[in-house]
Amino acid sequence: MGDTHWSSHFKTVRNFISLFSSIIHVLGVLAKEGSNYQERSLAKFLVDDIKYYEFVYTLHLMLKVLAIIHDLNMALQRKDQDIVSVMNLVGFTKRQLQSMRESKWDSLVKDVSSFCVKHDIVILEMDKNYALGKSKRKSSSVKYSHNLRVEVFNTVIDLQLAELNNRFDEVNTDLLLGMASLSPDNSFANYDKERIMKLATHYRDEFSVSMLEDLSFELGNYIDYVREVNNVFSNLKRLEDLSETLVKINFHKTWKLVYLLVKLSLILPVATATMERAFSSMKYIKNDLRSRIGDEFLNDCLVCYIENEVFESVPNEAIIDRFQKMAVRRVQL
Repeated sequence: MGDTHWSSHFKTVRNFISLFSSIIHVLGVLAKEGSNYQERSLAKFLVDDIKYYEFVYTLHLMLKVLAIIHDLNMALQRKDQDIVSVMNLVGFTKRQLQSMRESKWDSLVKDVSSFCVKHDIVILEMDKNYALGKSKRKSSSVKYSHNLRVEVFNTVIDLQLAELNNRFDEVNTDLLLGMASLSPDNSFANYDKERIMKLATHYRDEFSVSMLEDLSFELGNYIDYVREVNNVFSNLKRLEDLSETLVKINFHKTWKLVYLLVKLSLILPVATATMERAFSSMKYIKNDLRSRIGDEFLNDCLVCYIENEVFESVPNEAIIDRFQKMAVRRVQL
C-alpha cells in the first residue's frame, strides 16, 4: 500500500462495480467477435474470472476498506493542511478499520450476495466442495470455508492498520502534534502544553530533566503573553514567523527553551510547512497515470518539484558534467 495512490484505486474499484454489466457485455462481444484467437481467448478468460464469487467478494472488500481511508487520503493531500485535524482523522480511520474488523463481516457478505443475485453470479455455499466446470480451474475442487473467508477479511484490514501504524507511529504522531501546538496560527489556537512537553521529551540531548521542568513554567508565561490582543504575535501564521518575531523583539533570550523547541521543529524533515508542500504536490506527481510509482522514485520527483527554485539555479552544463563523470560513456553528452 505504500506504493499506491489510494484515491485512484478507490475510484477504479467503485467504477468497476458501477460499470460491471457494461464490462461483462463488452468482454462478451470481444469473446465472440475478437479480431484473432488470442483476443477472443483473453476476453473469455476475463469473463470467467470476473463472474466468479471470489472476485466479487474481493472487489467489495477492497471497496469498503478503501472507502474508509479515502477521507484521510484526501485530507493529507490538501494544501491548507491542519495537522491536528489530520492526526485526529488518522485515529478515527484506525478505529473505523478496527470496528469493521470486529463487526462488519455480515454486511460485506450481504452486499456481495445481493450483487451476485443482480448479475446472475453463482453464490457459493460455505463448507461445500465445488468442481468448477469448463475453465482454467476445471480440474480443481475447492472448498469454501467460512473461517478462511474471515481470515482473508481480517488480513486485509490488518495490513491497512499496519500501514497506518507504520506511517503514523507514536513518535511521528507526537512530533506532528507537538509542532502543531507551537503554531501561532489563529492566535495559537492549537496550543497544547502537554503535547509540547511530549515533543520536548524526544530531544533528550537538548532537554535535561531540570530543563523540562523549566520549560513547563516558561510555557505558562509565554502563552499568556503571545495571546494578548494587538501585540506583535497577533497575526502570525507559521513557525518561521514566530521564530523571526521572537528574535526581532529579543524575546528569544527571555524564553530560551521555547525558542529552542521552535528551532528544532523548523529543522525537522517533517516540519509542518514541508508536509503541506509535500502532500499538496503529491497529487501532481503521483497522478492517475502514475498510480504505481515507487516510494524512492516518488521522493526523488517530489524533491525536484518542491525545491524547483533551487534546481532552476543549477545550470544545465553542471548537470551534464555530473552525469558524464558518473560512468564511462560511448559518446560525449
